[in-house]
Amino acid sequence: MCARKLAMIVLDGLRFDTAVTHMGYLHHLVEYGIAARFQVRSELPSLSRPLYEVLLTGTPVWKNGISSNQTVRLSHQESLFHLTQKNGMSNAAAAYCWVSELYNKAPFNPFYDRIQLNTDKPIQNGMFYWEDHYPDTHLFADANFLLNGYNPDFLYVHSMNIDDDGHKHTADSARYRNRVLAADSILANVLPAWIDAGYQIIVTADHGMTADGNHGGTSSADRDVPLFVISDLISPGIREEAIPQLQVAPLACHLLGISPSKEMQPLKNVGGLSKTSP
Repeated sequence: MCARKLAMIVLDGLRFDTAVTHMGYLHHLVEYGIAARFQVRSELPSLSRPLYEVLLTGTPVWKNGISSNQTVRLSHQESLFHLTQKNGMSNAAAAYCWVSELYNKAPFNPFYDRIQLNTDKPIQNGMFYWEDHYPDTHLFADANFLLNGYNPDFLYVHSMNIDDDGHKHTADSARYRNRVLAADSILANVLPAWIDAGYQIIVTADHGMTADGNHGGTSSADRDVPLFVISDLISPGIREEAIPQLQVAPLACHLLGISPSKEMQPLKNVGGLSKTSP
């Protein structure tokens, strides 16, 4: 496969059913045959830091050892950042500070580690924030700066506002649902230019959110999250069969045109998930 560009967007705390009812722009792309929508069942525990590691390394918690939000250390696994560098590709991330702690520097020092550009670390160019209410509008401006300034082959974007409002007001609240609408509106403003710049797009989430304003358990509200893919390697439309979250990292490798790590699952052809690269 030839190398291709990919922007991977993780909307922290976005549950599947709310994405289905409140993400109008992404579903417009689905209706017009531009995007595919899948349902993903998250790994356990359905907590943030463990699932960041799952999404970026394709390994389960028992193997990677990132078992809780309090596991503050560098990853021992080969991530998408490592793999892009290994294949002579560039990468960048606009993300929560825990992503830096997993792949660049742990613990995170906000006075020194917020902006990490032209590094020799797994994340070559990073802009990191540490407050959950850091505005998604600012985050996507950070991501747009990295995309236009550094032209990375792999861009990772991770927002926290949906999760933050879910914890403060629960998933069964107007604040949570309106925050999902706001994220969809931001995507409507940035994705057309990113697609025109040659980027394939993944939009997904780490975990969901419950009516108690939390996550970490085994319910559908905790675990079921969306996956939207915009790529000519993926047939558009809605897939009804849920896929495991461990498939997201090998899917990203497939879209980038690189081989997955030896620890990742083989990419399965679930509901037309994978097409042969042109």
